[in-house]
Amino acid sequence: MMTFASIRAVTRQTLQWTALAGATLLLGQTALAEDAASVLLKERLADMAGKEGPMITVEYAPGAASDQHFHPGSVFAYVLEGAVVSQLAGGHPVTYTKGQSWEESPKIPHVVSKNASKTKAAKLLVFLLSQEGESLVVPMTSPGNGK
Repeated sequence: MMTFASIRAVTRQTLQWTALAGATLLLGQTALAEDAASVLLKERLADMAGKEGPMITVEYAPGAASDQHFHPGSVFAYVLEGAVVSQLAGGHPVTYTKGQSWEESPKIPHVVSKNASKTKAAKLLVFLLSQEGESLVVPMTSPGNGK
């Protein structure tokens, strides 16, 4: 059985793909969300064999963005602070502000996920449904690699 520290370490490692060198706000480029996710809770779901329900917060510094990615399971997101822009493959970018929420279906490429502001931080509360031991975020290494 994994401890909370082990789960947090695995989750941090999974999300570190967002930490690409060279993107800085000082150069006017979009900064990436480095170590922006914190696991609040990760529990097995008693009524769904083999499934777990991680709950995390994702923090975006001003101007920060995530690289393109997808989530293997369903995602439910709620904006706690600031505003974020989210766009799934085949859709249009949508700006969500404090108090708004949305759902993402499994394995749909997330082509835009960024802070809408270059001056204020943004923070999300995210609940995911996933297979036990599955990565919560999978980076897109090339176009069309979302499945």
